[in-house]
Amino acid sequence: MSGTGSITGQPAGARSGRAPRKRWSRGRKVWVGVVAGVAVIALVAGIAVAVMVVKVNTYVDPWAQKVVDAGYEHKRAQVGDVDFSYVEGPDNGTPLVLLHAQLMDWFDYSRVMPALAENYHVFVVDYQGHGTTTYPADYEMTANRIGADLGAFIEQVVGEPAFVSGNSSGGLLTMWLAANRPDVVKAVVLEDPPIFASEYPRIKETVAIKAFASSHAAVIDPDYDGDFLKFWLDENKAFFNKYVFPGSATAISWLVDSYRSANPGEPTEIAVIPNETVKLLFRGLEEYDPRFGDAFYEGTWNEGFDHAEALAKIEVPVLLMHANFSWTEDGLLDGAIDQDDADKVMSLLSHGTYVKVDSEHVVHLEHPDDFVSILDGFFGSRG
Repeated sequence: MSGTGSITGQPAGARSGRAPRKRWSRGRKVWVGVVAGVAVIALVAGIAVAVMVVKVNTYVDPWAQKVVDAGYEHKRAQVGDVDFSYVEGPDNGTPLVLLHAQLMDWFDYSRVMPALAENYHVFVVDYQGHGTTTYPADYEMTANRIGADLGAFIEQVVGEPAFVSGNSSGGLLTMWLAANRPDVVKAVVLEDPPIFASEYPRIKETVAIKAFASSHAAVIDPDYDGDFLKFWLDENKAFFNKYVFPGSATAISWLVDSYRSANPGEPTEIAVIPNETVKLLFRGLEEYDPRFGDAFYEGTWNEGFDHAEALAKIEVPVLLMHANFSWTEDGLLDGAIDQDDADKVMSLLSHGTYVKVDSEHVVHLEHPDDFVSILDGFFGSRG
């Protein structure tokens, strides 16, 4: 009888009281490895999310301090029915009034404000429908009404004729001032303004109509609660999917809630958004009055303000800063004005200068140094 076995067929180890060794199948080992890997990934992801939330909730735009260090102060001024919010820099030269793009606020000029403060007395204004500027509930969102009050602001607060530069809708208001209040304007820069393209019904042929449709939707929505930033996020998921990353709208909405909880009363700033224009858009959307955009959607904003007639009236020097544009597959203008529009603008101006810049719509954010250089070159000889 062999010494390696037993009459029962059990291994010799069993006779010594030792338990038999368990053998795991290859499949089970793989499954356990997968579970462990998933757990590690989940842990790392959780840590990454926690770090991101802390980064978002504690973020302070560094340009806020740079603006303060440059000598700017936030002020308010009652002009007629409008309580203007504006930021004023030190008196270092000729007054320069800056009018931001639609959906933004004064802070979108923060990247150029310190440099401009060196040679100008800068006033950055939250015009009606934006920022913390207030006005009566029945205030007319038209170029004529807003322009008239901005002219009164320059007359009353600035106190002398000023250079004026405006971007987008701010450019249209700058054009209005040059045409209708030449007594308060020395020279103007129109930074990629939607001249002609924003007139009704032409505006239906531009991508901007999609943004104005969101404003219109908010105005007619009986359940709209006044939080236009969250409303915009829900209405424009495709916008954030394009300019941030696919599926980002839901994550950004959650980060907005987190930031607001951690920073009550502060303008919303989402640090993880790489695009500067989109990042600063959050501040503007938070205070935006959708009646402003709805007036473009309905065609009432330009009532009584014919762009061609206004351009022909202007006698002060004008610089047209023309940014990039393209056409979508369905034939919509993706940009403020095309080349034909720009050529028509120049043909109507008696003292016009044209500059084409390789930039997106908000030139002073895309290329701040170039923007300051262009303004200095144009305004400097007229100071």
